[in-house]
Amino acid sequence: MITTDLLIIGAGPTGLFAVFEAGLLKIRCHIIDALPQVGGQLAELYPKKPIFDIPGFPSINAGHLVDNLMEQIQQFQPGFTLSETAVTLRKIDETWFEVKTNKGTVHRAKAVAIAGGLGTFEPRKPEIPNLHTYEEKGIEYFVKDPEVFRSKKIVIGGGGDSALDWSIFLSNVASEVTLIHRRKEFRGALDSVEKIQDLKDEGRINLVTPAEVVALRGKEHLEALTVNQEEKTFDVETDYFIPLFGLTPKLGALVNWGLEIEKNAIKVNNALDYETNISGVYAIGDINTYPGKLKLILCGFHEATLMCQSVYQRINPGKKSVLKYTTVSGVEGFDGSRKEAEKAVVKKII
Repeated sequence: MITTDLLIIGAGPTGLFAVFEAGLLKIRCHIIDALPQVGGQLAELYPKKPIFDIPGFPSINAGHLVDNLMEQIQQFQPGFTLSETAVTLRKIDETWFEVKTNKGTVHRAKAVAIAGGLGTFEPRKPEIPNLHTYEEKGIEYFVKDPEVFRSKKIVIGGGGDSALDWSIFLSNVASEVTLIHRRKEFRGALDSVEKIQDLKDEGRINLVTPAEVVALRGKEHLEALTVNQEEKTFDVETDYFIPLFGLTPKLGALVNWGLEIEKNAIKVNNALDYETNISGVYAIGDINTYPGKLKLILCGFHEATLMCQSVYQRINPGKKSVLKYTTVSGVEGFDGSRKEAEKAVVKKII
């Protein structure tokens, strides 16, 4: 049996940052994740993808962000149960919860934070005849290693952020990039749309809208696809077709935990601490929902911070927590002692 203060379900960026905020409050953490490595979607689906909305980083590789988060929490020595899925949640008494995994591992904690991202997920696949025939033979639903596409002809389908971001990134990797979207308008960030237009004007991206892929052909590997654009049909030679139409999330066993669910997400109280309808159980990051919710990593960081303050009050009733400004107080055990950090700041101010 594994016992801890705060059990975090999900080792994505939000779950990892929650360990840091909890550590500042001397809250011990243990993390469960179904994947064999930490990082969640960033590690499993987009390890090489650049991220542009992390404060202080104009651009940071998704894998590097995970590495940085792991370095940041190393000082607090969290425990990890990887390659296992949380399947049951039981409230033992007013103090303890018990969570069991699909492999029978038993965890007990004073609070539980669900940071499972989108839960388990599957790519949304376009309705194209014989699509499955070319899966892993020219059809790729995720870009795990951009070098696979080095000097190749690729076609990307979709109009959201992922389709735009990868079209921009791979324009510097592939020999030819074609972006196909069924509408003239895109759903992604305006800045990305402008970059796509600039790349088109420079001749570095072929932009085909409104259009959709209707057929595939090739022998052992994908060789070409057929595109319908308004009233004309034509073929495009390609080495890879990457349809990026989003993911279909599934909450899995969580739906049986008595949590209030809305549109495949867990409802939380965002006015205070992101607690669910079960006292002592929280949901942070993409897996939760509330009025005005934005599915951004930085929003997950904010939610994790407030959640940890609430957990501290729960496991230390009546004890007042002191908000730590790490820029002033330093973090003990991180980049030198706390006193050394304080001296450095005082010296700088003087």
